[in-house]
Amino acid sequence: MIHFPIAKINLGLNVVNRRPDGYHDLETVFFPVPICDALEVLPMDDAFPSKVDCDLKVTNIAIEGDEQRNLVVRAYQLLKQDFPQMPRVHTHLHKVIPTQAGMGGGSSDCASMIMLLNKMCGLGLSDNQMISYAARLGADCAFFIVGRPAYAEGIGERLQPISLDLSGWHMAVVRPDIPVSTKEAFSLITPQRPKKNCRDIVLQPVDTWRDELTNDFERSVFALHPEIGAIKQQLYDMGATYAAMSGSGSALFGLFRENACLQGQFKDCMTFELTL
Repeated sequence: MIHFPIAKINLGLNVVNRRPDGYHDLETVFFPVPICDALEVLPMDDAFPSKVDCDLKVTNIAIEGDEQRNLVVRAYQLLKQDFPQMPRVHTHLHKVIPTQAGMGGGSSDCASMIMLLNKMCGLGLSDNQMISYAARLGADCAFFIVGRPAYAEGIGERLQPISLDLSGWHMAVVRPDIPVSTKEAFSLITPQRPKKNCRDIVLQPVDTWRDELTNDFERSVFALHPEIGAIKQQLYDMGATYAAMSGSGSALFGLFRENACLQGQFKDCMTFELTL
């Protein structure tokens, strides 16, 4: 059984409060983007000599770290606690969504694993139940269960559907080969509420976003990595109506009325051109 986890971008992201538990309260709008991984799950033969109930093979883009700590495997382990009848499984994750880019690839893979296991194993979970499981694994995992535009608060887990249609717009996504430390980016932010909520701004014409819609991570990340800020300016120079960094970076996106034609424009970067 196979599923295609989608990416997301943040249309505005404001860090509004530092919490006693060390996390931060956010206000942001999640918007789904048709850049997809592929996740396949197959029952493991009873005779297969595996020491684990869920193994993971990753192709195309390498993921560092212990596979048993990957969110895909952790999603299996979480459901297995409540549904011990689930079979052992092989998983194959073909990565296309850029990693460490602020596009939610790992969270989307996690949500897809929950949805695949629910269907494959006949668990009978509702969307709300799957959202509850996903939220236990990561702040933005819950968004990908439904995968429709949503306004998010808290650490990203409190979601409200939002009516936002960008049909006909063209999107350019540029992911430079520059690692960004989310921890360091957060450490340089002074939380404050914006004058205008991003939820209200995105319901205005896109032409107004450049002057009003902000990502609070840009100031600290651009100071640490001026090359990332230069890409945002280049997107505007190419004619973007709106351009911003997604999440805590390092991917940037631009919204264009016509195709952006990225061919040869960004060296040493992963690029995507999409029609929404």
